[in-house]
Formats: sequence, structure tokens, C-alpha cells
Amino acid sequence: MNSALPGLVAALQGLAQRNEVMSYGDLARQIAIPGPGSIARLTAALEVLMVEDAEAGHPFRAALCRARSGDGLPAPGFFDAAVRLGRFDGGDLRGFVARERAELFKAAALR
Repeated sequence: MNSALPGLVAALQGLAQRNEVMSYGDLARQIAIPGPGSIARLTAALEVLMVEDAEAGHPFRAALCRARSGDGLPAPGFFDAAVRLGRFDGGDLRGFVARERAELFKAAALR
């Protein structure tokens, strides 16, 4: 499977290596997704990556994105996808995201 957005995987790897998160809008601009609908295209690509990550048993790279509102958490669609993929029970949003991000940061530091 492929996210179909050039630069997305590399941008997420860079975030993990720097122990950073980024808003969806900033990420869309960084990888130059054009015009109206850029966030929708980005979130669709992130959901593809979530499927890949779930199948591989890896932490969700999409956890490195944060919504404009939501105190640093990803958008609700992230949690919906995580539930659909059987990796989240819908409970502790903050704890789930913190664990996913910690695993991503740790894996990036080992590279």
C-alpha cells in the first residue's frame, strides 16, 4: 500500500526523529499538498498509513499530527480509525496518543 502523497512518510519520519508533532495544516503545507481539500487528502493518506502500521504492528505515524483545537491531540478521525483497526478502545485519548508518540520517538532514536 502507498499513502500516495510524496514526502509524507519522510516528513513523519523527520517529526519522529525530532520528537515533534505538527498540525495537519502545517504538514499539508510542508509537503505541498495543493489547494482546497488539502487536509482531506492528507487525512485520507494518513488513514492509509494507519492501516499499514496496524498490519505491521507498528505505532501509528498519524499520531504525530495534531488538530488545531484539541490540546495537541490528533483529530477525531484518528481515534475513529484506531478503533476500527482494533488498536484503541475509545477510552483514554491522551494516554493512547502519548504511548503511540513515545514508541515513534523511541524507534526513530534507534535508527
